[in-house]
Amino acid sequence: MSEPYDEAALIARIQAGDKAACAECIEIHSPAVYRLALRLMQNEAEAEDVMQETFLNAFKAIDSFEGRSGLGTWLYRIAHNAAMMRLRRPNPYTVSVEETLSSETQGIVPRQLFDWCCLPEEDFESDEVRTELEQAIGELPEALKAVFILRELEGLSTAETAEALDLSPGAVKVRLHRARLWLRERLTPYFAELAHEAQGI
Repeated sequence: MSEPYDEAALIARIQAGDKAACAECIEIHSPAVYRLALRLMQNEAEAEDVMQETFLNAFKAIDSFEGRSGLGTWLYRIAHNAAMMRLRRPNPYTVSVEETLSSETQGIVPRQLFDWCCLPEEDFESDEVRTELEQAIGELPEALKAVFILRELEGLSTAETAEALDLSPGAVKVRLHRARLWLRERLTPYFAELAHEAQGI
């Protein structure tokens, strides 16, 4: 967002049925909502649907918005819920988030501890590396992915992430730590090979 805006005034206008305010809200927040949806859904069409559903649901429920968190954080929460509903829809059975967390991530300890900081900075800027990183993030266990995206990629605070995902701050910290370990384990062979190539090994 290039310049500050009066969020309280915008919300009041939306609550009053101002269609221009709805359009303004979409213009301000749709890029971030779409980024989250795309990383969760791994599909552009599905991400577009999640984004549209997010704003429709938000505008329908705007009278219940109490302002305890920022509007953006509230929209993240709606988008995350919409994405999770879609991701779980085809499954013949559902598993609780906590069960998923414990079964998929408990005791993750990286077997290899290659230090990525040894790579030249330009390696991280290449399309190939960005693609590899995005793919690895897309493969994160469901219980860890949203926390990692909101904290590391969207820059939300621990408190904002906790509010958006209806978690405790402590759970956010644990999941972020586990996500980082998971990604380190997943990406270590790739970055080790890059380093060897850079050193001519």
